[in-house]
Amino acid sequence: MAQDLKVRYSDADLAEFKGLIEEKIVKATQHLELLKSAYMNDGNNGTDDTSPTFKAFEEGSQTMSKEANTQLAIRQEKFIRDLKNALLRIENKTYGICRVTGKLINKERLKLVPHATLSIEAKNMQ
Repeated sequence: MAQDLKVRYSDADLAEFKGLIEEKIVKATQHLELLKSAYMNDGNNGTDDTSPTFKAFEEGSQTMSKEANTQLAIRQEKFIRDLKNALLRIENKTYGICRVTGKLINKERLKLVPHATLSIEAKNMQ
């Protein structure tokens, strides 16, 4: 019975996942910065001297793009948080263990979704 508690990824595997996750955090953070700078800089798109109708349309699409941008930024922040939590699980050596079944999450799934906490089996039960 005690052997069941030893189910985890090896230190070498964990190190490999850590590298993958750290790389994703860097890229995700850069993407978030782009979203934030786009949000900050979309004040004036040079439509001051064009027709009032076009200007109204432009402002409407700006509002929509600001909202979409904000939603993207929020999702990106959550993604980064999830990745950082995955790093904590690597430190605790609990990374890659399904929080429902207690079994190892498939390596291929973790490579695609490195912050996954559920195996496909558990995900399908939801």
